[in-house]
Amino acid sequence: MGRRDPLTSDMFEVPAPVQGPASLGFGVQVANMVSDCLAASEFDRFEIAARMSRLTGREVSKYMVDAWSAESRENFNLPFYLVPAFEEACGPCIHTLTNWLASVRGGRLYVGRDALSAELGQLERQREQISRRAKDLRKRLGDSE
Repeated sequence: MGRRDPLTSDMFEVPAPVQGPASLGFGVQVANMVSDCLAASEFDRFEIAARMSRLTGREVSKYMVDAWSAESRENFNLPFYLVPAFEEACGPCIHTLTNWLASVRGGRLYVGRDALSAELGQLERQREQISRRAKDLRKRLGDSE
């Protein structure tokens, strides 16, 4: 049996939304995730700002990118409407903030092959349910004759 990667969640685990008093204030966490995305990107902050400007048609400066990643600038977090452009500007494989948002809301993000695998698994479960139901109906029809 293979070893389990401690960073990979169980795909059969049912995610639950974050709850509780004062549990949904994420300013510092968002700044840290922005910083992590910047560190993981192959592009520097100037290039990320330029790419975001091209993607959104709005001016995004390096100063703004710097502020979004600073814990001390909690009131200047990355705006939600710019998250897709930010992740795309950092690199096509970066989904840190989108994945985090899905998990906070009790969901899970699947991208690319993972999305196809999840859909295939769902279809196979449906097929098994339909097969069991058809078998049950055949049995009931056979008993009534």
